[in-house]
Amino acid sequence: MKRILGLTSFLILTGIVAAEVPRAERQIELAVMAAPEAEREASTVLGYDATGKLVRLREGSNGLTCLADDPEKKGISVACYSDGLEPYMQLGRDLRAEGKSNDEVFDLREEAVKSGAITIPVNSINNVLTGKLNAMTGELEDTYLRYVIYIPYATPETTGIPLVPSGPGGPWIMDPGTHRAHIMINPPKSEPMDHSKH
Repeated sequence: MKRILGLTSFLILTGIVAAEVPRAERQIELAVMAAPEAEREASTVLGYDATGKLVRLREGSNGLTCLADDPEKKGISVACYSDGLEPYMQLGRDLRAEGKSNDEVFDLREEAVKSGAITIPVNSINNVLTGKLNAMTGELEDTYLRYVIYIPYATPETTGIPLVPSGPGGPWIMDPGTHRAHIMINPPKSEPMDHSKH
C-alpha cells in the first residue's frame, strides 16, 4: 500500500498523471458557450475522450464547429469557428502534435494555403471564450469573448482597417498580408466580480 501511495504521490508531483477529462455532456455545455446563443444546439462539437484524444462529440448542422477546453491546459478556453476553417485548424493541431514551433506552424500553413492544399474561407469566424471555473458551483465565471474574422492576405490598404484599434473594442488587422490575416475584435474587459461577496 505504501508503495502504491508513494508512486501516486510521485506521479502527481512530477505531473505525469493526466488531467481528468470531463464527461462529453459537460464538454459540450462549455464549448458551445463560444457560439451565438441561437446557434448552440446545432453546432458540431469536438472534444476529448477518456484517453485525451480529440474526437467528435456531436455532429452539427449549422456550419459551426465548437472546440472544447483542453483538459491538459490551465484555465478554460473554448472556441467556435466556421466549418470551413477545420482543415486549417486540424493542420495546426497536427503540426503542434509533431512538436513544431509556432513559427514553423505558421510557415507550413502558409505553404499549404499557397499550394491550395487547404483554404481559409474569406470572412470565416472564430469566437474564443475564456474564463475561470468555480470549483464550488461548477459555473464558468469572469468570461471574456473575443472575435476573429479571417480575411486572408488583406492589409490596411485593401480594407481601411487599422493595425491597432482606433478605440476600445475597435477592429484591427493582425498578421496583415499573410494567409492568417484576420480582423481582431477585443471588447473592453469588465472588472472581475469579487465572488467572495456573493
